[in-house]
Amino acid sequence: MRYLFIDTSFGYVVSLIENDKIVCINKSEENFNTSDKILPVISSMFDNVDFKINDISKIFIVTGPGSFTGIRVGVTIAKILGYTLNIPLIKLSKLELLATTSVKTKYVMPVIDARRGYAYVALYDNDLNIYLDDCYDVLDTVTKKYNDYTIVSDNSNLDIIKIIKKHELDEAENPHLLKPNYLKKTEAEEKLDRKNN
Repeated sequence: MRYLFIDTSFGYVVSLIENDKIVCINKSEENFNTSDKILPVISSMFDNVDFKINDISKIFIVTGPGSFTGIRVGVTIAKILGYTLNIPLIKLSKLELLATTSVKTKYVMPVIDARRGYAYVALYDNDLNIYLDDCYDVLDTVTKKYNDYTIVSDNSNLDIIKIIKKHELDEAENPHLLKPNYLKKTEAEEKLDRKNN
């Protein structure tokens, strides 16, 4: 099986997987001009492997939470490729992806800073079983509710194969209906709500 993995929620992580092994990976922590960089990155990756994009059997796409613009870029690319090449799309959570990081505690708590004391947060065990669904909350409130966890907030030790193996048999998403998972309203939506209330 040959898969394309795309995560543009913060910077980007793009990977090509063949038979449960990463054969090519490209990462950037920069959250700047992802929309300009990502397509050339994907194209150049295929230049380094012995198969073409048409040989991809599934696209695994991180739909959020994260940077609003970044998420839209990755989701749009996945939708276009999925639709035009008839490749099934499997959506993934950025928080679950962070939870693939190996820790020595019973639980792993993936956290993404959402500013002003808030965070995108969840709680998983080391087999990626969910104990707290992805949410947008005050970080201090969430951390006080649980014990024996390690907070993980960076991309440095992700186990892409682990999350793909968990979701490999998930039902594919309709490319027309696939949406980013923002978990919170945009600032413009929040301002409009305040104005209307």
